[in-house]
Amino acid sequence: MSEYTYNNTRIHIIQGDITRSHAEVIVNAANSSLLGGGGVDGAIHRAAGPALLDACRDVRAAQGKCATGDAVITIAGDLHANYVVHTVGPVWRGGDKNEPELLTSCYTKSMELAAQRGARSIAFPAISTGVYRFPLQKASEIAINAVTSTLDTLTEFELVEFVLFTSNDREVFEQLFVQQM
Repeated sequence: MSEYTYNNTRIHIIQGDITRSHAEVIVNAANSSLLGGGGVDGAIHRAAGPALLDACRDVRAAQGKCATGDAVITIAGDLHANYVVHTVGPVWRGGDKNEPELLTSCYTKSMELAAQRGARSIAFPAISTGVYRFPLQKASEIAINAVTSTLDTLTEFELVEFVLFTSNDREVFEQLFVQQM
């Protein structure tokens, strides 16, 4: 784990399993159906148990699918967290289909929803870098910029975690964070 500070907020970059995070809010790299899937989405749904799926079904009944770049918040079921923010990252299509703006929105909206619930800590995966094929280097830059820009206005966060699945993901995030700060 690497620890940094930005505007009095601790930022941790960790290689691990996001379902084990003790942050108040865990961010799920969801698909638009909100009903679970593979990768991080599947892992979070499995660890959270049936209550999370029920909560997602309630959101679907109330509003329909979640749009790319948008986010919704639900209970966290059996996770250590209080809430799960489900955000739909963009599929990489070469970079000229608003993918960077949509990915930025994922991080910003996730933090806004968490702050509205009074959360002081939030854990993010590397959104869109798996089956959605967003290039890791670009996605990491966007994630770090979006989070630090949001921390300029949402100062209530004490901790932001980037919980990354592979050592390569962690190393890329660490290098970029040091370069950008």
